[in-house]
Amino acid sequence: MNQVHRFTLTVEFGDCDPAQIVWFPNFFRWFDAGSRRYFVACGVPSWQQTEAELGIIGTPLVDTKARFVKPASYGDEITVESTVSEWRGKSFVMTHRILDAAGELLCECDEVRVFATRVDGDRKRIRAVAAPESIKALCVQR
Repeated sequence: MNQVHRFTLTVEFGDCDPAQIVWFPNFFRWFDAGSRRYFVACGVPSWQQTEAELGIIGTPLVDTKARFVKPASYGDEITVESTVSEWRGKSFVMTHRILDAAGELLCECDEVRVFATRVDGDRKRIRAVAAPESIKALCVQR
């Protein structure tokens, strides 16, 4: 089983639409932050360091889907939970759940991501590679 990482934030006025309900793209921003924070919490070095040592430049998103259950609003404290729910050949599924202060589900999301390297050093061309075993090992719950 893989580790689960959580971080809490307070919904800001600027995160909301005029009705003071979180504008849906902000959930995806928080999912993305959850992905990187997850790897940091597991002990994965910065992407600058993984690029220098392994050629890995990051984990770009290749597919996503979300289910919105309840709204969040200005001033709400929410928690983002993130984990790798499935390792695949050259991709993995990152699952995120956003909960309110009472622990009730607001939304959930599955992202398919890949570990990417540059193609022949070209900064504009990348390709998916298998997740390094050293990184996968850091993600296992201890």
